[in-house]
Amino acid sequence: MFCRGLCGFHMWLQILLLWQQTESQYVREQGATTDELSRRQTRIYQLYSRTSGKHIQVQGKRITATAEEGDMFAKLIVETDTFGSRVRIKGAESEKYICMSKKGKLIGKPNGKGRDCIFTEIVLENNYTAFQSARYNGWYMAFTRRGRPRKASRSRQNQREAHFIKRLYRGQRPFPNQAEHQQFEVVGFPPTRRTKRNRSRRPMT
Repeated sequence: MFCRGLCGFHMWLQILLLWQQTESQYVREQGATTDELSRRQTRIYQLYSRTSGKHIQVQGKRITATAEEGDMFAKLIVETDTFGSRVRIKGAESEKYICMSKKGKLIGKPNGKGRDCIFTEIVLENNYTAFQSARYNGWYMAFTRRGRPRKASRSRQNQREAHFIKRLYRGQRPFPNQAEHQQFEVVGFPPTRRTKRNRSRRPMT
């Protein structure tokens, strides 16, 4: 009787573990598959680089992290690719997607359907966000202090070069003293006795 109960418990435990493994594998497969049926969600924000102290900008094929707050090339459109945290990042002004080449370089492409243009969004414990390439596992989007793209094969998730902060895009701020000039009206006052006296003393020419 004791053996039957113990054997039944072990069998039930094995079935439970097998079910959990199957479920986790299904979730991973669904998260790695592009969702073509659901409506994609888009978000608009800026990505602030922890290393350069500037924002990521997409200028055609060139990707840098040297944009100031509110720069038009720093406005990014982030599209969800799956039910998980995989996204596509496109420059709103240049309409180019941020992609990663097989050499680990960031480039801008007009078509972002390839896996080289998909990144996995990872929220870190320090509230920063890292973006891992969906095609090249372990390669992260990263920038140097000067805002130049760092080779992805040398980047790691725990490095400052791969850490970013999401910021709302509010547009370019107006430069101080660039407001429209106000037109002032000259107010005329009636002449006083002194002004009348000075006018009468002026020599005749």
